[in-house]
Amino acid sequence: MPRLTSSHAALAGLLASAAVTHFVAPKQYDAIVPRSLPGSPRMWTYVSGAAELAVAVTIANPKSRRQGSLAAAALFVAVFPANVKMARDWSDRPAPARAAAWGRLPLQVPLVWWALKVAGNAANKG
Repeated sequence: MPRLTSSHAALAGLLASAAVTHFVAPKQYDAIVPRSLPGSPRMWTYVSGAAELAVAVTIANPKSRRQGSLAAAALFVAVFPANVKMARDWSDRPAPARAAAWGRLPLQVPLVWWALKVAGNAANKG
């Protein structure tokens, strides 16, 4: 049975940690939910937190690791519009905050790559 490697564990841990923050400090996430989505921002904050937690659990489970990692890649793509909204909304903030908000955008690429690499490793280990 494949074991949880450091890369799998780190990806699952990142997602689980992010999921917890959606429930502990939801206001920060509510602010970046695109207004074009139906329903309340809080609902989307909780839905995305639950999705992150579910994906983390599937990555931690050897039997569903590949599917969970592919779901993580899709999740990282799906939250990109929220990161764009944050960068636009922070245009009037001090330069360091603006730089951090815009700097998050290209970070989605290595996150997607990482999730796809974990999926590939899981597939190769059967």
